[in-house]
Amino acid sequence: MSEPALKVARMRATRPERARTWPRRAVRLIARLLGAVALGLLLYLLLAPTGRYLVRAAWEEGKILARRRPISDIVEDSTTPEAVRRKLQVVLAARGFASDAIGLRARQSFTTFSRLDHDTLVLVLSAAYRDRLEPYTWWFPIVGRVPYKGFFDFGLARTTARRLNSDGFDVYLRPSPAFSTLGWFNDPLVSTSLNADSLDLANTVIHELTHNTFYASGQAVFNESFANFVGARGSAWFYRSRGQPDAADEEDARWSDDKLMARFWERLYHSIDSAYKSHPGQDSAHVRERIEARDTVYRRARMELVEVLGPKLRTIGPRVLERMRLDNAVLLARRIYLTDLDLFDSVWLREGQDLKRSIARIITLAKSKPKDPFGALRTWVAKTPAPY
Repeated sequence: MSEPALKVARMRATRPERARTWPRRAVRLIARLLGAVALGLLLYLLLAPTGRYLVRAAWEEGKILARRRPISDIVEDSTTPEAVRRKLQVVLAARGFASDAIGLRARQSFTTFSRLDHDTLVLVLSAAYRDRLEPYTWWFPIVGRVPYKGFFDFGLARTTARRLNSDGFDVYLRPSPAFSTLGWFNDPLVSTSLNADSLDLANTVIHELTHNTFYASGQAVFNESFANFVGARGSAWFYRSRGQPDAADEEDARWSDDKLMARFWERLYHSIDSAYKSHPGQDSAHVRERIEARDTVYRRARMELVEVLGPKLRTIGPRVLERMRLDNAVLLARRIYLTDLDLFDSVWLREGQDLKRSIARIITLAKSKPKDPFGALRTWVAKTPAPY
């Protein structure tokens, strides 16, 4: 065989072997890339503050999920105290109503119960700059930036609050009996929720299932205010469907008070904002002037809250108002849950007081303008005549 022919033969002989080596190389390359990604994720979870926080949250969520018991079994258990049984029956009924009548995405949320080792589920921390109406925010995967952070580690919550306070922020730390994983897990009812009365329980279930149904990324104020609207209107509808008009009327009264408080917080927000704008400048003297101006506004607001607004409220007592703190952290935290509540009711009225249709309308409008869902609602309300 000639030399050229011999080379061709060798090439043909080795070609299948080379062809077989390419898949192996590709597999090794992909394996190395996946290993690098896994290592990077592990380092992030172990070393980055947000990573460690997510690991702790996942651990606590895992414990809650591991302790789940079907609520139906607890209700049928003869050793269950009667008061607990009645509340759990309300939870199951409210969940079923939220899914079947209101059309919320329930999955298996609130079909199970988890007993905690303590009487507080999480501590929620909010913070705000003292010389401007701007919240301190935290970033999380998927949900984006939010103006609050829930802590299962209470010591870390208090340490973080003290650090932010020493850095010059207004700080607001308070307990929360419930939370939502936004549909990622089948949220159980936790034992801390049973401290609430039956009306609050029904409202909470419907509120949290609203988050399962729709949650706009980076729009915490819209999400919480929307869920408050659905929880209030939904729980009143729920009790009327059960032939409990007194309970429904109480829910309506609480919602009416929420709207009055929402208007108060809105007025206060604009008053503080005006006080800041009247003292511009970034030097220390102007910063002090802004803080002094806002403190004057807060003193006047306390008088309005107790003496003017208090007598109009039907479900919030004067002692609660007297003890209520007023600063930027509290103001912005309250507005997360109580912003433009009348706007949601305006949609509800234009949809013939049909809550299911109202929810669908609000979600569609919010999706049409994801960076300004409130603006989308205002535009639609302005263009749509009221039925009266």
